[in-house]
Amino acid sequence: MDVPPHPHTGLQTVSWLFSGGVEHRDSGGVHAMVRPGELNLMTAGAGICHSEVSIASDPSAVLHGAQLWVALPDSARDTERDFAHYAPLPISLPGATARVFLGELAGSRSPVHTFTPLLGAQVDLDANAELEIDVDPAFEHGVLCDEGAVEMCGTALAVADLGYQGPGNSVMSLRNVGHGPARVLLLGGTPFAEQLVMWWNFVGRSHDEIVNYRQLWEDADERFGAVQGYQGSVIRLPAPPLPTVRLRPRAIQETRGEHT
Repeated sequence: MDVPPHPHTGLQTVSWLFSGGVEHRDSGGVHAMVRPGELNLMTAGAGICHSEVSIASDPSAVLHGAQLWVALPDSARDTERDFAHYAPLPISLPGATARVFLGELAGSRSPVHTFTPLLGAQVDLDANAELEIDVDPAFEHGVLCDEGAVEMCGTALAVADLGYQGPGNSVMSLRNVGHGPARVLLLGGTPFAEQLVMWWNFVGRSHDEIVNYRQLWEDADERFGAVQGYQGSVIRLPAPPLPTVRLRPRAIQETRGEHT
């Protein structure tokens, strides 16, 4: 992977790896690595740009992980750019091991700052393990199956499936129904009720904001700054053309305590 410098607004990127490694550089002057079991959390705020390049300390390792984008609330979306790195220690659960990289779970708390209440944890389930975890009933939760076959509250999940549990539930049930170990990401947070417009790497609130962000990036405006030390054939990614229609906010979904 070699992604030249590119911009972001109005979000935090959550990078979590299962194998391989990534070198990160950003316009806040940060140069950092992320490896399996480590979190890189970048806050774009009003504007940032960064590059991402895979590192081959182990040539046989496949780059494999997840990058999550967390929308910032209106009160914080123009905050300063920032970066945090954290390597959570594993905690033991009945038939499982967890690493909590955002929020709090089973008595383990991440020190990393987020602007809305969130949960992020890798949970590794032993063969035939059944696990019930206390969770915040104010949260909606997602379970991303990365390895094996699991059931989330009775709903079967295969690799790359994302299960959903709405607010109002105080327990998350996980069951390994495969023949070997299983691995999931348990994600959660309070429902995000603000309307958003998202296009390319920008999160905003209106079509006109997105148009402005794009133009500022194309003009190399200081809002996004510049990445130092990146070496590649393309110095920075150009923005793609805007669509020929106006961008509209996403619809706000009404959430209940269902499982899907």
